[in-house]
Amino acid sequence: MRRLVLIVAGLVLVFAVLLGAGIRQSLLVLLGIGFGAVLQGARFGFTTGWRTYIEQRDPQGLWAQMLLISVAAILTLPLIAFNTGEIVGAVAPLTISLVLGAFIFGASMQLADGCGSGTLYKAGAGAPMSFAVLPTFAIGSFVGASHQPAWIALGGVEPVDLLQTLGLPLATLLTVAGCALVAWLAGRGAKKYRAAHGQPLKHVWAKKWWIGALLLAALYVLHMIVAGQPWGIVYGLGLWGAKAFQVLGWSPVGDAFWGVAPHAERLAGPILADVTSVTNIGLLFGAFAAARWNAPANFKTPSSKRVFWACVAGLVMGYSSRMSFGCNVGAFLDGIASASVHGWIWFAMAFIGSIFGVRIRRRIDA
Repeated sequence: MRRLVLIVAGLVLVFAVLLGAGIRQSLLVLLGIGFGAVLQGARFGFTTGWRTYIEQRDPQGLWAQMLLISVAAILTLPLIAFNTGEIVGAVAPLTISLVLGAFIFGASMQLADGCGSGTLYKAGAGAPMSFAVLPTFAIGSFVGASHQPAWIALGGVEPVDLLQTLGLPLATLLTVAGCALVAWLAGRGAKKYRAAHGQPLKHVWAKKWWIGALLLAALYVLHMIVAGQPWGIVYGLGLWGAKAFQVLGWSPVGDAFWGVAPHAERLAGPILADVTSVTNIGLLFGAFAAARWNAPANFKTPSSKRVFWACVAGLVMGYSSRMSFGCNVGAFLDGIASASVHGWIWFAMAFIGSIFGVRIRRRIDA
């Protein structure tokens, strides 16, 4: 009965979006349900994968992420190359804000126990801490977007798009080779660490992560075809924050980000008209359904101290995601899979930030 109710509720959600916003938006909410179900079902977390490598030198999280990015790049770069103007990738400039924002985001996501997608799917699943972090992330993203033009003005260089510069074959080859190099370095680091600590070198294969990576890649491609752009998280959350503040009396007139097109139009329009928002709504429901498919979800209640610092980290994380053009999905996955160099810079700086974030988290949890 529980499963039947969940299926019916999902169909009702899709049908409601179909009536309110059209077939494309209903397909996007359906894909969002898929994203949420896979993320929750496979426990596919970017934050967790990085933390397990930093603390235990378990490379499987990074391996699965590199598999996801490689498959996504192989399947979507041709779509971008052969559908100019209709399908676009995630390409961003190489700015000071990218470097600073990615570092800060990497540190704060470890304290919040989830990046943008992680916070969203865990909140949907009912995790108390992520549920508390989600509003602060939205507020931070809203404010960060307002300040984004000022951050970009600090300086940088134009975007480096390997697809445009080198062509499809070489851009794809370099992207996949880069992912393979990261996977190899992660495995090599794990081998050295375990040998030095007298630990066995064999890994218990986390099949759900590998299956999750392939399913997410398939959903990613479908999203690219339906939406004409990569899967995103942060913009939708920032838009929700902006709409909430608008209800409280804030006006976007004169705002450097929300007061100009196309953001002003999206802010004036309904939530269901925004691509990222409908995908996020579906993701929340998909995670909710996956968490309750077999039995009611059971989450440990965190301490008030832990929740407080996680909410502060969520605020910082939302803000820094706008500084650095996205989160682990919008900047890391989308950037690299679109053959944009900014994605690799984001990854490097966010991973260094995560090393510091893990250390801070240990002190808070002590």
